[in-house]
Formats: sequence, structure tokens, C-alpha cells
Amino acid sequence: MSNNIYVKRKVLKMVRYSDELIEEIKSSNDIVDIISQYVVLKRRGRNFLGLCPFHKEKTPSFSVSPDKQIFHCFGCGVGGDVITFINKIENLNYRESLETLAEKAGITLPTADNSQDSKRQILKSKVYEINELVARMYHENLYKPQAKLAQEYVKKRKLDNNTLKKFMIGYANGGTEVYQMLKSKGFTDEEILASNLVKKFSNGYVDVFKNRLMFPIQDIKNKFIAFGGRVLDDSKPKYINSPEGVVYSKGRNLYALNVAKNSGENNLIIVEGYMDAVSLHQRGIPNAVASLGTALTEMQGRLLRKYSEKIIISYDSDGAGQAATLRGLDILTNMGCDVRILQMEGAKDPDEYVIKYGNGRFKLLVNNAISLIEFKAKVLKKSLDLQNANDKIKFLKEIAKLLTSVNSKIEQEIYLGNIAREYGISKEAIYAEINKLSGKTVDSKILSKQPILKVNKEDVEKKLIEREKSVIAVLINEKEDGYNQIKEEIAVEDLKSEPNKKILKKLYEEFEKGNSNNISNVLMNFFSEDEQVISRLTELLSEEYQTNNDKKLIDNIIKTYKKEKLNMKKQELIEKQKSTNLTVEEIKKIDREIQEVIIELAKIK
Repeated sequence: MSNNIYVKRKVLKMVRYSDELIEEIKSSNDIVDIISQYVVLKRRGRNFLGLCPFHKEKTPSFSVSPDKQIFHCFGCGVGGDVITFINKIENLNYRESLETLAEKAGITLPTADNSQDSKRQILKSKVYEINELVARMYHENLYKPQAKLAQEYVKKRKLDNNTLKKFMIGYANGGTEVYQMLKSKGFTDEEILASNLVKKFSNGYVDVFKNRLMFPIQDIKNKFIAFGGRVLDDSKPKYINSPEGVVYSKGRNLYALNVAKNSGENNLIIVEGYMDAVSLHQRGIPNAVASLGTALTEMQGRLLRKYSEKIIISYDSDGAGQAATLRGLDILTNMGCDVRILQMEGAKDPDEYVIKYGNGRFKLLVNNAISLIEFKAKVLKKSLDLQNANDKIKFLKEIAKLLTSVNSKIEQEIYLGNIAREYGISKEAIYAEINKLSGKTVDSKILSKQPILKVNKEDVEKKLIEREKSVIAVLINEKEDGYNQIKEEIAVEDLKSEPNKKILKKLYEEFEKGNSNNISNVLMNFFSEDEQVISRLTELLSEEYQTNNDKKLIDNIIKTYKKEKLNMKKQELIEKQKSTNLTVEEIKKIDREIQEVIIELAKIK
């Protein structure tokens, strides 16, 4: 390990590339795509599984997580990120691994003897500086007399001063004010043109944005990377957005994510426009982000998954919005996200809705957002007449196809029941069609029903420890959704495993402080010197625990946990009752305690 650190530091010093560039290389090389070039991977739930390339095995134990961008072998224990994988599989050093991945992504690494690459890094830093200066100038312009139209517009859209400052919303006069300001600050024409805020014509330099309300776009590190400008009249185009350049790629960023990622909410809401996002933030919905004029990309999907597993899509209710919703669904689902679709009536977009009905009603829409399967069923129904026998058969077949794609049997059971009730189709008919497609029997009983516990104490304890791991996995993945229920029912002292106790205690402490973002990183850093806990954490982060934000699943975990504890208590009492040294009164007392446990078990349905 120390040798690797030495190599990394030596290379960084020699080639002088930044952590930002290394992160860009990693984010540009999806770990599933890279590993698939060496290992045959098959999707298993949210993760992918294959035979480990680092040791001989017949049963796959090599797991790759697309959302966490890590790999882990449960056989030999090797794991890491995409750079680590290339390092090991190709037997390369750190620099060579980076160069290999950079080449795959079309990224040129700066080297000590490559001044051209160094110039690009310097140019990027200059453009960041330019963008921030211009964003501040635009914002100051908004409060000047010449911005009267812009002032009337923000007043009409009911944006307050705090919101204007929070998002640095501004006004572009046009002409040459940006060019003149930047020249006065000492920037070269090359640097100014690279910002895409100014264009060069035969008669001189002219600002790109003119008479527009300006929305600066920041990346997750709060760097100003681009701009969106809205007209203040009926002229076209309505919006002009910065083109892609040295610091901006619209498919790799989301508007307002730099703010929303720190909201403390357990989900992120994707809307279509800047104004939708801004309006929601002002009205107490701090977890809204906006797409940047493009269909949702895989890079944006990974970015969203990094900060939240639960994603609510709230696009406009028109045809174009529906089509964009469908495109985004599959991308996010493949990233392992719990995707929900917000159903909105009485307004054309979230901005209009939240102003018209208030944030309470909007939050209710968020809580009632439907699943991917249910949304696709609704879209499918619109194209069919379910009173027609042929259309109903077609609907049934398509629904069965959708349900076979659901990896969690618990989720499949819930969706199946909901669809059967809503569309008047028997569950048996759907099961029969699923059987045809899957080629195996699908249990029509509630799949979350728990097996009868063995009376062997060691077996029960093992089950309890496994359940403890599930509880911790829920807290890490579900955050507040799981915490509020689990904290009430499960105490740290209830746990059997010492590593699990330490992790649960720390989780409770962090949630009490309101620190739920990047909780896995917090845990890894806090327990960095505790090998047992780190081992358990990496196991939990790499293992595919079937968790989602469905309240019924969390209820099931808690109920099962309580049953296992009560069964274990009952077994202990039965063993205690076998003692030959007990008095009649002591035996009666144990009998009463056993009956109390049986009553408590009966209460858990």
C-alpha cells in the first residue's frame, strides 16, 4: 500500500495533474464498461457478477457496482475503483493506468515535457475565473435601472431577493460590456473566446448574451461553468445556453445540483427548466435539479445516483415531457436508482403548480409519485382500449414483460397486486404470463413471508447478525426513510455483533446531527483504523442488499428482526426452564414469560 502511495505522489509531482483531472478520467470511464472488456459480467439486481480474473473460481464471486463505481471479489477480497482494476489486470503502475484510461476517454494527460497539455489546464482555470467574474457582473446588473424589464419579470415570477442571490440570477445588457470588463482585468482574447461568452466578428468582439435574464450554471464543486439566458419578451429562441467548451459538458452536469446535494432530503427531483428548479427551492423544495436542455445521459445518471438512490422525475405534462420522462427512466433504473414519476394535474409545470397550490401539495405529489412499472403501465394503457379483448391481451403480455424485469421479488409482488387491482386483471393471469416468459414457477403468495426459525441458538444468532447487516444497509442506502422507523424499534445494545454495534451507533449519531449525505464516506473515514469495522463496511457497500425506499420493505425488516429476537428469547426461556434447580414459583414465572413472548409474537402480523 505504501509503495502505491509513493508511486502516486511521485507521478503527481512529475506530471502535475490535479485531483480534478483524475476524477474526470475516472468519471469518463464507466467501471462496468471497462471491466466488461476483460470479464463476462451478468446483471444481478443493481450489480453485475462474473468470475474473478484475479483468482481461479468456478462460481462467480466478483461483483461490480455501477452506482458506486467499485468492484469487489468475495472470494479473494480484492477490490477498488476503475484505476485499481486496470492497474491489476494489466500489471501497470499508477501513471500507466491513468494514461490507459485517459486514452480510452479521449483525455490528454499533461506531462512534464508537454507544455501544450499544461496550457490547457491553465486555460481551464482562466475560464473558471472569467465565468465567476461575469456571473457576478450579471447579478449586479439586475439591480441597475437598465434592467427594468428583468426586474419586472422576476417580480412577476415571484422570486425574492434571497433566491436571486442564492442562484446568482442576473441580467445581460449585451453589446461589449463583458468583453470590455474582461480586457480591463487583463484576460487575453484567447481566454475570453474560450469562455464562449464573447464572439469574434470581422468588426470586433460582441457579447453572446443580450437583454436576457441570466442563470449561471455551477458544477458540484460550485465552480461557474456555463450560463443559460432567457428572453424577456416573445422573441425566439426563448433560451440560449452556453455551448460545450473547455470547462462545460451539459451531459455531465445538472443545474442546481451543487445546492440540492446538501439539502438533507432523501431524494432528488429532476425538473426540465431553470425556473422550475429555482421556484421549487424558494418554496421549500431544496432538492430540485434541472436537466440542461438534453435528454438524461448516463453521466448525469451516475451523478444523481452518487447523491441519492431515490429519484423523482417531474417533467412537464406535455407530449415532449412524457417522452423525456421515458428516456430518463431506463437510464436511471440501470444505474440502480429507485425511480418515481410525479403525477401532476392542474398546472403545466412544477413552477406553476407550487405557486398555485403551495409546497404542501407539491410534497404530497412527491410522496405519492408512482414507480417506473406503474408509470409504464399508464403510458401503455393510453395507447390501448382495454374493453377490446385483443388490446387487453396485448396489455397483459406487455405488463408481464415489465414485471419480469423487476429483480426484487418483493417489489414484483407489490407492483403485480397494484396493477391487477387498477386494471381489472386477475393476478393468476399475470402470473401465468410471467411463467411463460421466465420459464419457471413464480410463487403467487406473499414473497416477503418469513421462514420458520430454527430453534438452534447459534443459527438464530447468525440470522440476527445477518438481519443486523440488513438494518445497517437500509440506513446507509435509505437514510431518513429507514432511520425514523428503525431507531424507534432497534437499540444499539440489541445487536450481537460488535462491528455492527459500532456502525449503528455512529449512524444514529450522524442522523441525529442531520448528516445523511455521503454517509458511507463518513463511516469509512471515521473507522479508518478499525480493521473489523472497515471489513464489515466494505462488505456491506459491495454486497447487493435488496433495499429500496418502500415503507413496506422497511416494515418487513423491522418485523422480522423483532420476531427473531422474540423467538430467541423464547428459546432461552425454554432452555432455562429445563434446569433441575428451579422452584415451582420460578417455573411458573418462566411459563408466564413464555406466554408473554407468544402474545407479543402474535401481535406481529
